[in-house]
Amino acid sequence: MNRIDITFANLKEQKRKALIPFITAGDPALDATVPMMHALVKAGVDIVELGVPFSDPMADGPTIQLASERALAHNTTLRDVLAMVAEFRQTNNETPVVLMGYLNPVERMGYETFAEECKKVGVDGVLLVDLPPEEAVDVEQYFKSRNVDMIHLIAPTTTDERIKIIGQVSTGYVYYVSVKGVTGSKAIDLNDVSQNLERIRKHISIPVGVGFGISNGETAAAVASVSDGVIVGSALVNLIAANSKDPQAAQEAVSELVISMRTALDAL
Repeated sequence: MNRIDITFANLKEQKRKALIPFITAGDPALDATVPMMHALVKAGVDIVELGVPFSDPMADGPTIQLASERALAHNTTLRDVLAMVAEFRQTNNETPVVLMGYLNPVERMGYETFAEECKKVGVDGVLLVDLPPEEAVDVEQYFKSRNVDMIHLIAPTTTDERIKIIGQVSTGYVYYVSVKGVTGSKAIDLNDVSQNLERIRKHISIPVGVGFGISNGETAAAVASVSDGVIVGSALVNLIAANSKDPQAAQEAVSELVISMRTALDAL
């Protein structure tokens, strides 16, 4: 078991749901990310998803695209992101950290080298958006042998056959995309989410987190009522963008929203 497994086991025992925020590393500044990670934990999150900035984030909407642009303007690299996790681990060895990003920087570093660096600094899982599950079979050994989870996306349009394949290569949890489209989408249909989660759970036994379209406590609680956890990205990244010149104000704004979501989830 790694930190992700332990976290979900503890939440299940406590009859609570996971709150998983996403922020882009290096946004709004290189030295702002680790303090933001600690602020998120203090506000009540269970797992931190840390975005690796990339120049062509095809699955992301304008909000996270712009966050990547801001981070890249500071020359934030994959090695910088790994260093941030190492710094975070100096004072927090309990909260799971997942790196979310795209293949190009990982392929440049090398899968095995990347997996080893993840283990070394304390990364618990990776979600590579453009790594198809069929191709993940070829590289899963690098991560599995180092106890680093491979997390995959499932969309509303994903077939049962493909969900089975995803179930074979996924560990930790799977990320269900609640709506068709890119990150930052607004509309979310709870009935549709519930029906698709029933379908997914026929083939997948690990926890299912739901993301896209979650921007407040009410929506977070509604989604958490039918899932194992909620993943919140664009709503937080928007607050960081709005306070990009004042990292402390960004921390406070993000913390306020996260606390409201944590309160709503714990009221279930």
